[in-house]
Amino acid sequence: MYKLLVRPILFCFDPEKVHYFTFSLIRTISKIPGFKSLFRSLYVINDKRLERNLFGLKFCNPVGLAAGFDKNAVLYNELANFGFGFIEIGTVTPKGQEGNPKQRLFRLKDDKGIINRMGFNNAGLDAAITQLKKNKGKLIIGGNIGKNTQTKPEHYTKDYLECFNALQPYVDYFVLNVSCPNVGSHAKLNDKDYLLELIGAVQNANATFSKQKPILLKIAPDLNNSQLDEIIELVAETKLDGVIASNTSTDRTGLKATQAQLKEIGNGGLSGQPIKEKSTKVIKYLADKSNKAFPIIGVGGIHSAEDALEKIEAGADLVQIYTGFIYEGPSLIKKINKALLK
Repeated sequence: MYKLLVRPILFCFDPEKVHYFTFSLIRTISKIPGFKSLFRSLYVINDKRLERNLFGLKFCNPVGLAAGFDKNAVLYNELANFGFGFIEIGTVTPKGQEGNPKQRLFRLKDDKGIINRMGFNNAGLDAAITQLKKNKGKLIIGGNIGKNTQTKPEHYTKDYLECFNALQPYVDYFVLNVSCPNVGSHAKLNDKDYLLELIGAVQNANATFSKQKPILLKIAPDLNNSQLDEIIELVAETKLDGVIASNTSTDRTGLKATQAQLKEIGNGGLSGQPIKEKSTKVIKYLADKSNKAFPIIGVGGIHSAEDALEKIEAGADLVQIYTGFIYEGPSLIKKINKALLK
């Protein structure tokens, strides 16, 4: 029904406006008596065999929603009714910011992809905490954190620490987002020496809390093998809890979209089917080269149960969807979980 009826209508309109319209629609429908139970009966699978234990957390199933969809933590309670095992909110920055100028979100329909240059648009830390206080504890919540666009390089760590310390009581795990291509200059964020400094500072902050939270690093799909070797060394050196592979890509190789279309769209991070193989290769390299030394959350181009199984066979312990959720609809989560049970 979603692909035949709902998606064709939604895809007639501006992607960003549709995003907010869909949020409002889900929230409104979920308030109608009986609809939460209806969604859960349609999409949720409760089966002990789907449970995963990673970095001290028990996930009811291994299929999560990637960061960027529920940036401000306003819909995670309702989204839980679609069968997700965990939801990652954010990217959250200390101060609210508008992000990059519109239009900044584009569909590549023939490629089943999306290009975005949102630029960490979010309502800020205080707004996220207000929403997270409404957590009904239905599932695990991850906090994806970043820096404000206007923050000077010497203050990057301060931004991450501000987010970490404020969100620590309200989320179950953290993701340091250092690989988003849409936040202006981020060269420093990819420097190994700086990452050692950042991770060390966040881990020291974590140690001051009675209940410490897992910390993961989100990496780009465009890293070469030498850079991936550095990531493996970094994880070993800092004892990071895990890696999310991967973020969006700046590569435009092999797209069905014409050069004229791509020129009109401009720069931004590419997600969806076009980065599926690239993301899977990164996962496999990290898993094989490290001898599966750390957990990996696989994300990038998952549009079917087969795509998810491919990521898991490559070495992912959990998977996340985003663009696939938009193109395939909420039934995708159930299809993945059913395939895992088989």
